[in-house]
Amino acid sequence: MNLYKSDKVRFIFGLIFILIIYTTYYVGFYENSNLILPGKLRHIIKFLATIAVYLVGTFHLGKLKDKWMSLIWHIVHVSGLFIITSLGLIDWFIMEISLNLRLFANSVQEILISPLLYLAMGLINKTFKKDSIV
Repeated sequence: MNLYKSDKVRFIFGLIFILIIYTTYYVGFYENSNLILPGKLRHIIKFLATIAVYLVGTFHLGKLKDKWMSLIWHIVHVSGLFIITSLGLIDWFIMEISLNLRLFANSVQEILISPLLYLAMGLINKTFKKDSIV
């Protein structure tokens, strides 16, 4: 049984789920000044939000006809997750990382959680293919 009738519907649902995760993360956690959490718990929440976006994208892009979209998704996310995980482990267990490295890790995490990467992949696919998903 097919859950989605077309690749376009699958793509749009993936985008909606990523937007929900992104909005929930920023409204409920990142921009919430009333929320007081320890630093390590903040790292874990950021990491789990990034993993959730990765899994949604993997599920929705992985079943499409265009396998290159899934490959790019995996390469970008796995390399980004490696960077932020490495910096996080250094920060936790070896020494406190500098402000510049902390800002760099936040930028990488923002790229990974943002729905723009997912949307850009759909727009690039539309440009190169006539019967595209977007």
